[in-house]
Amino acid sequence: MAKSNPPWTLGQLAELLQGELHGPADLLINGVTSAGSADAESIAFAETDEYREKAEQVPLGALLVGPGMTASVPYIVVPAPRSAFFALLSWCDRPLQTGEGVHPTAQVAASATIEPGASVGPFAVVGEDSVVEAGSVIHAHGFVGDRCRIGAGSVIYPRAVLVQDVILGTRCIIHPGAVIGAEGFGFVWDGKRRIKIPQVGGVTLGDDVEIGANACVDRATAGQTRIANGVKIDNLCQIAHNCEIGEHTVIAGACGITGSVKIGARCVLGGGVGTNDHISICDDVILGGRSGVDRDITEPGAYFGTPARPIGEAMRAFVLIPKLPEIWSRLKKLEKKVGE
Repeated sequence: MAKSNPPWTLGQLAELLQGELHGPADLLINGVTSAGSADAESIAFAETDEYREKAEQVPLGALLVGPGMTASVPYIVVPAPRSAFFALLSWCDRPLQTGEGVHPTAQVAASATIEPGASVGPFAVVGEDSVVEAGSVIHAHGFVGDRCRIGAGSVIYPRAVLVQDVILGTRCIIHPGAVIGAEGFGFVWDGKRRIKIPQVGGVTLGDDVEIGANACVDRATAGQTRIANGVKIDNLCQIAHNCEIGEHTVIAGACGITGSVKIGARCVLGGGVGTNDHISICDDVILGGRSGVDRDITEPGAYFGTPARPIGEAMRAFVLIPKLPEIWSRLKKLEKKVGE
């Protein structure tokens, strides 16, 4: 379907989404919202009656619903409401703009290469021997240090930092405040004090990797910290030195991955997951939020808890926790009877 930016009329949306209109064709829709949020000029979606009822409880411009559903507000029936809503989200997206070429206030080292079609915004920095490939964008105040390479079509948002020796694949996205290639956390105790271990490695990101705001990916002590193709890392995550993250793994907010951890492909880490260092997690593992992984996981599946255990075992233990005071009291009584 052809892209169209808001505002729309409800009739235009029905035509664009190839849906069935139920409501005034001239109703003006200025944007999108979630079911249950009051916004009389926006459209939401509902795949179930539960969400339809939730949407109808507040002022709402219109609703996208599935086949066989109706609503008390103006609505459009589409085969897949969620997919139609995602199309609207893409039409409402407003990327930050920056002009092509190098802004006059940017600082670009003489040995750096800015390929035709790339953009370096106001007050951005590109260090010695770094390469910014065609179609890439470094927004205002972005910092790309020495010996970095920004793959074609990648985006460095404002105040994101690539410290040094960072390689990005194509179409990577580094969100504001993220730091890639800072020193790994390496110290040794000499009997009297902590001695700093030099961190001389780098960071390599594959294609289509996305690093969230204020997330950190440390450079390796030696060699490379590696983030494979399609990995998505949420805000406020820490990926320590020499880690390896497999293809299309997703890591939710506030996770802490310690040094030299290997995570396989297609894994899902819920928010706040932590790991011990030097462990391995195989492909196709799901870790529930706030789980703690203290040893290798060698079998695909869902895990939860601290230490992380298979989800069935972990949930049985979790359900028992509130009952422990009662169980303890009964156990003491039984011990007393046995003793008597």
